[in-house]
Amino acid sequence: MQKFTKITLAALLAAPVTLGSLSFSLPASAATATPVPVAPKAQLTVQAPSTKPAAVYSESAADFAQFLQAKYGIQLPQQATKGDFLQAIAAIAATSTTATAANKDAAQAPAFSDLKPGDAAYDAAVALFNNGVLTGTEVHAKDQLSIYAAVFLAVKAAGFKELAYTYPADKTAKALAKAGIKPNRLQGKSAQELAAAIDTGLVPESLYPALVKGGAASKDAANLLLGRVLVSQGKYKNEIGRSSDADIYSKLYAAYRTADLIEAPELRKIVDQALREDLVTGYNLKDSRFDSNFIDELTLTYGHDSINHAVQLIGLLRSEGIDADVQFQPKTSAFIYLKEWGEPKETPDYKVTQIENGNYIAYAKEYDIQFEFNNTADKARFNDIVLNYAKKNSNSTSPLIINSWWQPLYYSPTALANFPMITNSKITLGHYYAQSFSLKENAKAIQDGFRKLAPEAKITSYNFWVDQPFFNYLNGGSE
Repeated sequence: MQKFTKITLAALLAAPVTLGSLSFSLPASAATATPVPVAPKAQLTVQAPSTKPAAVYSESAADFAQFLQAKYGIQLPQQATKGDFLQAIAAIAATSTTATAANKDAAQAPAFSDLKPGDAAYDAAVALFNNGVLTGTEVHAKDQLSIYAAVFLAVKAAGFKELAYTYPADKTAKALAKAGIKPNRLQGKSAQELAAAIDTGLVPESLYPALVKGGAASKDAANLLLGRVLVSQGKYKNEIGRSSDADIYSKLYAAYRTADLIEAPELRKIVDQALREDLVTGYNLKDSRFDSNFIDELTLTYGHDSINHAVQLIGLLRSEGIDADVQFQPKTSAFIYLKEWGEPKETPDYKVTQIENGNYIAYAKEYDIQFEFNNTADKARFNDIVLNYAKKNSNSTSPLIINSWWQPLYYSPTALANFPMITNSKITLGHYYAQSFSLKENAKAIQDGFRKLAPEAKITSYNFWVDQPFFNYLNGGSE
């Protein structure tokens, strides 16, 4: 029994009563999977593993291009046309569908002089015109995309149009001078828009030479602008930083200290009943507002309860030459606490509610950390690093990082070598959701039980890939 005094609540999360080999409940912590939206199928380039983390990291054109491909299916040609860029802007601004639907009546659509219904860029142009991003009816969709046309579209799509038009002449000239652009190069609103794009960082310094030169926008320039639009709209990655950031440990502590037990009383009432009925032995509560929006193929999620462990895990990755984007996700794990374990002691991070049979439902503060690695090779290396330095074993005396578990939990939304597949069953109410992991063969019973308890709630499930020790635990193994 000694091995089981500190395990992941992850296992308790899902283990239905039918697990057979586990005939008792454990007072430990459980973790679960964070759903990652299914991205359009895209062939991602696998880079060579990094040898050391960068001191300072800035998203590159290649980073944005990879994200645009994975999340939106956007791949710009080497030399984009204005129409290509319009379609990309409409896709990431999420305006094309709504604006087009609102303008199915041809009388409400703008009368473009050089575009007609059925043309490749027509729907995007209509959507952007009706949202104030495209301001003229002569589109020139087939023309080569110029750097200035790209900036003018991007600054409005990013939501900086009103800011731009507050610029007086002297402020405009001062901003343009930063990029080495002479005052007489642009006039009126065009000058204001470019000035605002420079001041807000929508146009990075790396594009200043292109602005001075003028002419066609390169593929990299177009991807940089699209990526900066996503960032400005809050639609890019949601993260606290990178593992190589000098202040990443402070950010981790700040995120942990400000995370409280998740209440979500309406949702908790449903899943607490699932515990009472032995439908599951545990569940997690999470908040979708902390979803990372990382790229599936490069993402792993790691669950734990100790902030000191998280800090050492980041340090471990750095020592192994791995850099990654990091998102902290608050999580509350709930499980049955048996009365024979003694009177539970509550803290601000650990609460209990006694139920009819004398047992308790315990609620424990935990977290998930999502990592987006630079490449799939680093993602694959993570497994060996954890097994060597962050997993307890009965036959090993090797030093481990602090608060390591017998059954660490980490998982991938995409297939990974030597990672078995399991299932997450999930109930969503608003931006809160409860989830429970299980073996695939037990998932349907859990989902049917959830539907019976909450017929009006949104019940979903999906398969994902989990580390072998946790899979062993779901099958009744101790390590």
